[in-house]
Amino acid sequence: MADVIIPKTVRRSASYFRMRRRAVRSLQILALLLVLFYTLFPYYWAFVSSTKQGSALYHSALMPAFDFTYYRQLIDNPVFMGSLLNSAYVAVSTTFLSLVIGLSAAYALGRIEFPQRRTILMIVLMISIFPQVVVLSGMFELINWMGLFNRPSALVLTYLLSTVPFTTWILTTFIREFPRELEEAAIIDGCSHFRILTKILLPLMGPSLASTGILAFILAWNEFLFALTFTLTDENRTVPVAIGLIAGNTRYEYPFGQIMAASVTVTLPLIIVVLIFQRRIVAGLTAGAIKG
Repeated sequence: MADVIIPKTVRRSASYFRMRRRAVRSLQILALLLVLFYTLFPYYWAFVSSTKQGSALYHSALMPAFDFTYYRQLIDNPVFMGSLLNSAYVAVSTTFLSLVIGLSAAYALGRIEFPQRRTILMIVLMISIFPQVVVLSGMFELINWMGLFNRPSALVLTYLLSTVPFTTWILTTFIREFPRELEEAAIIDGCSHFRILTKILLPLMGPSLASTGILAFILAWNEFLFALTFTLTDENRTVPVAIGLIAGNTRYEYPFGQIMAASVTVTLPLIIVVLIFQRRIVAGLTAGAIKG
């Protein structure tokens, strides 16, 4: 059989498309590297700065000095360690209550038919994007009236104002993706709405609860405005406020190294939590993207 002769124009066209694919792939890799550099370099620079002392802080060297004096000072500082415990208490409590309340509300809004359901859902969405500074004075009066001023529980109550609407809206979209046949079969078997939620839907919502809970946890862990307003003493402050109030030995000294060490220390719990729930977070964020 005679060999097939490929015209030069076809060969040139195939070579052109191969070169084009390689160029596109190279540009994609370059864009990915730039994004990684843009997102990760500030954290690396914070770590580098936290390991330097004195005038070395203002040098442009990218290699860390591996001097952990600032970290030892933070560990030996009872005020800072107490603020870490306060942040952990506030963030965990806020996340737990947000998921419990948000899941119940999401099931009602996503599955139960009642008048003005869509209107209520839109109100929930508007509340979740409401600026904090608008409700600051009203929340201060409420917290003061309830006798919770300068207590971590005041922050839990305040953060629920933001996290509950957010978790309700997100979990409602997840609940709507589940087939109604599961609930119809459970109702035929005599299950109540509470039993359907806890025994059928809840085990299937692990990824969505993990992703939503992580976002609520980060919001509560990093919040600064309410924490600064509703706490007064060092024993009740959270980590963001404690970092903002770090001062130097003199009025002319800016404690840049101490602030960077505290920032790295505060970021570590978030990284650990995200790494532990990484698979569930990814599964939750992609849930509902493809319907079977």
